[in-house]
Amino acid sequence: MKQFEEKYLAAVDLGSSKIGLCVAHIQEEAVHIVYYRETPSAGILSSAIYIPMQTAREVRKAVSEAEDELMVKISGVVVGLPRNDIVQVTASALRKRAEPDEYVSEEEIRAIKEEALETYPLSDPEHQAIYGAVAQSFTLEEGMRLTEREIVGTLTPSIEGEFKVFIGRRQAVQAIDKMFRGTGVEVLRKYFLPEVMAKAVLNKEEMKGGVALVDIGAGVTSVAVYRGGVLRYYAAIPFGGRTVTGDIESECSLEDELAEKVKIRFGVCPPERLGPNGDKVLQIRLSEPYREIPVRYISEVITARYREIIEAVLYHIQESGLQNALRGGIVLTGGAAAQSGLEAMLRDISGYSVRKGYPKPLFSSPAGSAVMSPSATAAVGMILAARDEGIPDCAGERRESAEVKEAAPGPEEPQEEPAGPAEETPEPEKANPSPGRSGRRGRRKDVDDPAQGTLDLVWTKVEDVFLKIYDYMNKNEGNNLS
Repeated sequence: MKQFEEKYLAAVDLGSSKIGLCVAHIQEEAVHIVYYRETPSAGILSSAIYIPMQTAREVRKAVSEAEDELMVKISGVVVGLPRNDIVQVTASALRKRAEPDEYVSEEEIRAIKEEALETYPLSDPEHQAIYGAVAQSFTLEEGMRLTEREIVGTLTPSIEGEFKVFIGRRQAVQAIDKMFRGTGVEVLRKYFLPEVMAKAVLNKEEMKGGVALVDIGAGVTSVAVYRGGVLRYYAAIPFGGRTVTGDIESECSLEDELAEKVKIRFGVCPPERLGPNGDKVLQIRLSEPYREIPVRYISEVITARYREIIEAVLYHIQESGLQNALRGGIVLTGGAAAQSGLEAMLRDISGYSVRKGYPKPLFSSPAGSAVMSPSATAAVGMILAARDEGIPDCAGERRESAEVKEAAPGPEEPQEEPAGPAEETPEPEKANPSPGRSGRRGRRKDVDDPAQGTLDLVWTKVEDVFLKIYDYMNKNEGNNLS
């Protein structure tokens, strides 16, 4: 059985409305989540960092609170990549095997997948970055097409893999690096979130039979369609729960914070599910004369926006071509999935079976019940993925409170004096890891790859599928963050 050393792992979920910080104590394969807390975010729009200085301030505050409570020094974290502005490309890669008389091994397939992630030729590398690459199938030289699990143990002189490559904005990745450099915390790995969230929420039967994982966040709603245990399709819709709050704010003339509280406390969709509360009227006594807002009207505002989100979700399920193959139906997760009545409304409109996605009980949670909410699925998924990938210890003993505060320089960044000595070590290679690859490059050295020394992968682009990345090809775009 695979053994893991005792260590701490920390994950940061950068959301449009909240920053979720999760810390787990790992003992062999056991995961004990000892800390999970959500704090308001700043400088983030549609899950991407736009003002790193503001985001760095909130992340430093969240990390400092965790360190004070746990009495440890958090030195590194894993973090999720933005979910919006992503292009999906289908491509194939051919690789000749050095030892065709040997069985294909799991290590060899893993090495091919990692090489695919590192060598895919981007059309505009200055503005694009690979967020993830998912193997769809592998074809033997004889023409037989097999899944990743089936190809292990076969004999073939060459392997051709078909991949879905997910490409996002490089500037968004640079913003993450820029922000964390101002916090004194190292980014150990960046994850393409649909993959890790599936690990936390979906079961094997759902992923094999077909399921759509719909994550409704504050700024982005994402749709990830799985079939045969593999991610087959991904799309993002650039609005979510915060848009619903904005509708209430403008329609009812309320401040943002109050509109959010009204949505959570009194919001139900559709209005028919209000029951006796449908006749109630809220009295807002913040000014004279006070305002009266019917609860039914609030519900109508919420329902109109969520209906728009649902229609966009169903459109993308249709675009995936797997709309008739979702035996697992739809799994609804994310912070905005807690909206009262949304699960039933989605079931009524779509005709699919719908369940709410909570983190699976794959860990103990001394941190409390908050980590078991749909809002925590991204952070929990990253912890589980980091455990499986052998990410190194993220925390150590806390020395002195003063030292910890000094480790978090202000947003202006000249205080990166340690950068000089670091250049004499392999750190610079790690300082700008390719998104979705951080942590893999070092791991490959430990893999006994029977295909080492073979020809490089030969890529063939098959097709570009749906979505457009806004501002990708705009050569005059706001240049890289400095």
